[in-house]
Amino acid sequence: MATGGPPKRRIGVMTSGGDAPGMNGAVRAVVRMSIAKGCEAYGIYEGYEGLVQGGDLIKKMNWDDVRGWLSEGGTLIGTARCPAFRERDGRRTAAKNMIMNGIDALVICGGDGSLTGADKFRSEWPDLLSELVQQGEIRKEQAESHKHLNIVGMVGSIDNDMSLTDATIGCYSSLGRICQMVDYIDATASSHQRAFVIEVMGRHCGWLALMSGVSTGADFVFLPERPPPVDWEKQMCSIISKHRKLGKRKTIVIIAEGAHDRQLNPIKASKVKDLLANDLGLDTRITTLGHVQRGGNACAYDRILSTLQGVEAVNAVLESEPSTPSPMISIIENKIVRRPLVEAVAATNKVAELIQNKKFEEAITMRDAEFAEYMQAFDITTATDKQDMLLPESERMRIGLIHVGAPAGGMNAATRAAVAYCLTRGHTPVALHNGFPGLIRHHDDQPLGSVREVEWLDAEQWASRGGSEIGTNRGLPSEDMETVANCFDLYKLDALFIIGGFEAFTALSELRQARQKYESLKIPMVVLPATISNNVPGTEYSVGSDTCLNALIEYCDAIRQSASASRRRVFIIETQGGASGYVATLAGLGIGAFAVYTPEEGINIRMLATDIQWLRDSFAKDKGQNRAGKIILRNEKASQTYTTQIIADMIKEEANGRFESRSAVPGHVQQGGTPSPMDRVRAVRFGVKSLQHLEEFRRKRMSREQIAADSMSAVVIGIRGAKVKFSPMDEIEKQETDWKDRRPKNEFWLEYKDVVDTLSGRPTG
Repeated sequence: MATGGPPKRRIGVMTSGGDAPGMNGAVRAVVRMSIAKGCEAYGIYEGYEGLVQGGDLIKKMNWDDVRGWLSEGGTLIGTARCPAFRERDGRRTAAKNMIMNGIDALVICGGDGSLTGADKFRSEWPDLLSELVQQGEIRKEQAESHKHLNIVGMVGSIDNDMSLTDATIGCYSSLGRICQMVDYIDATASSHQRAFVIEVMGRHCGWLALMSGVSTGADFVFLPERPPPVDWEKQMCSIISKHRKLGKRKTIVIIAEGAHDRQLNPIKASKVKDLLANDLGLDTRITTLGHVQRGGNACAYDRILSTLQGVEAVNAVLESEPSTPSPMISIIENKIVRRPLVEAVAATNKVAELIQNKKFEEAITMRDAEFAEYMQAFDITTATDKQDMLLPESERMRIGLIHVGAPAGGMNAATRAAVAYCLTRGHTPVALHNGFPGLIRHHDDQPLGSVREVEWLDAEQWASRGGSEIGTNRGLPSEDMETVANCFDLYKLDALFIIGGFEAFTALSELRQARQKYESLKIPMVVLPATISNNVPGTEYSVGSDTCLNALIEYCDAIRQSASASRRRVFIIETQGGASGYVATLAGLGIGAFAVYTPEEGINIRMLATDIQWLRDSFAKDKGQNRAGKIILRNEKASQTYTTQIIADMIKEEANGRFESRSAVPGHVQQGGTPSPMDRVRAVRFGVKSLQHLEEFRRKRMSREQIAADSMSAVVIGIRGAKVKFSPMDEIEKQETDWKDRRPKNEFWLEYKDVVDTLSGRPTG
């Protein structure tokens, strides 16, 4: 940690507005990163109220003050409404309190109202100081030494209602709570053939309603940004009636609390209930989830997001110039970026204005890029016989669907989306059960072979199911490429959608290269990466990796509770991930691990000696504080010599009775049970985009030779930085793939390991 030099900068951190899971992770990151950078951190308790009141509500924060905060829900430094800050006198008092505490930078985690107030505070800062000097409240020298105020915003909001960012801190935790409740309701709805109308939060933003609808396979959703058509009662009843006729036993309608019709008249859950009960004769119930959506611990994504954004916020403070506009820390797809705070707030307010002016289509374009895509995906996957969506006969295809590799949460959601898309567009979805070995050995079994056309009702229940409903296998087509090619010809497959991990990636590589020999393989193919290891080249995110992180972090939270209860205990936990340290490193960010051991870095005796000495020193200084347990995460292939148990034994031996060590191996727990909402919604989005990509080749009426010659006919879909892209297989396999260690050559997350070390205080170098 940096020491000495010029006077330390003092950075204040506060939470404001409604609480959101992940806020504590943001505060922890700001406090520890500030200290690590040689600054002082001050916690401003109770939001703007603390800034105005001053005194004990502005406290210097030390390293251990935020120990264990990552796993806590709500905000531990509090938040409160503050009418006084809306007045200039209140803001002048807040400025004085900051000057008296030497604070000239403020990191705020809150919603659009909180961030608007912060930027107004900054714009008034010079005048406020002048007024304080004139009134004799502060000295001229004090004003001069604090003449510039840095403001950095982080968005904490469960509604995900801020523009210029794809996700806000807390939104995926809230979505997880909703999906969990809907999954529970789903069981009783199916049992009794009932309909449920579920009201979720979102006065001005329908993100929670839309995403929960996509995640749970709801029949209909109501959003503020997109009111239903004038005859919505008839349309909703028609869709639900068709689903029932197809054999669906339950009905789920999700309604945002701010839903309205095209004339801005509120649409209430009670009205929807009456329609379903009276017009369709369904036994209907209303469930209002309320504040259960806001509470609880943060999910893995929100812990990691808040940590990375907190680190970036401190960097933004230290890199800012007096002329630098106040930044808002955002995430676009998978990339942490800075956006002008004023522009983000203006765009957010513009959405509300457009809705009030009934310019709904324009309002949707002001949301993040994902929003419109998810709306389209929901519409397509809930439609059953919309004639306007059907393609001409000449453009319809038989599309093979296959799972390859180990199971991963979200595989079924992607397959369900693909099936629904195919049927809506007029394609025929053909499931190839049990992977390539199933195709090779059992395609013509009687009475039921492994190649089966899929009906809508077959896949309708798959949205929230873990594992693989059509079976998956690590076997590759090279086991018997000739039979695979013959099956493609026999069952007249026009395209192939592969879902899986590195084995799926390898399978596509083999199929692409075998085109030279087999004509039937000259069809468009897409791989959707789905693996807990997130080690597929061509993407920074794989379906299933978020489910894994949630399962692992929940496991680690329980372990930490044991470690902390005994005060002086270290746990070494072995993670999966193959030769990629992604799971260990991201989980390390999410739980605040002391150290992470990965295959990329390896383990050596000097590293272990340094870590053991640090543990000795740490426990020697510990005075019995709460949450004093430590966790080290070790990837299963980090070292052949230093196994998880050997490291635990070494630490125990060197501890000399001052503390204890234990090992733990969660194993296949990490594959998770029910897929996380993030894995579900991204599986749907990528599934639909993949099918749209495959369609293009038939639409262009390309010959088999033209398809084989087109590099985009064999691709991987994935997130790369701030974009979702299709990457040609021939380039990725040659330039970006470490075939020996089964991972990308350049792994985007490697820099996160330094963040884990910095925020744990682990000595490096």
